[in-house]
Amino acid sequence: MKKLVLIFILITLAYGCKNMNNKMIISGNINGLKKGSLILKKQIDSTIISLDSMKINGDSNFKLVTEIYEPDIYYLYLDKEDGDSLNDIITFFGNTGNITINSRLKTFDSSYEINGSRNSELLREYLSIIRKYNLQNLDLLDIFYNAQIDNNQNKIDSVNFELENLIRRRYLYSLNFAITNAENEISPYIAVSQIPDANVELLIKLYDTLSDKVKNSKYGKLLREIVVD
Repeated sequence: MKKLVLIFILITLAYGCKNMNNKMIISGNINGLKKGSLILKKQIDSTIISLDSMKINGDSNFKLVTEIYEPDIYYLYLDKEDGDSLNDIITFFGNTGNITINSRLKTFDSSYEINGSRNSELLREYLSIIRKYNLQNLDLLDIFYNAQIDNNQNKIDSVNFELENLIRRRYLYSLNFAITNAENEISPYIAVSQIPDANVELLIKLYDTLSDKVKNSKYGKLLREIVVD
């Protein structure tokens, strides 16, 4: 009887350890948040689903938990319950274990700090540069629009040239970032999400630099489909 009890305990412990190995625990603090909700979400096919959520009422510390089986993109939504959802989403790379995300209420999506996920640290670095390219693109489009109103063909041609150059530089930055970080799952993610229509030879070169672990990840497999097709 004692042996049966011992076996049962060992099985229970083993199952619990296995379960913990498939857990992602997101915790942190949103400075200035007094009331609202934090929601952990993920895209499955074409649908964004909620995985866990927590109401905030006075204490701005939070903790969210979900099962995870491979590194993937997740979203941390902040619902301030004011009807304004602008700048209230943090995109990050999830993985098993503990991830800490700290941010501020007024600059939730831009001032956050993240620890416990190397892919997320790299994603934040990448997005900060892409955000600058996007701002430059908006400025150029504004100039282009005004040039069209003024019927200034020289200015239109000049801005067109600058826009094409900006797009080219953004492409090259994305490709170089992916190649430089080929040992991480963010590398094929950038390829399939940002530059899937890049020169196939360049994508093949990128794919060949990936480790076997990254090649077998979700985005490694998606990149393989692109270069094989």
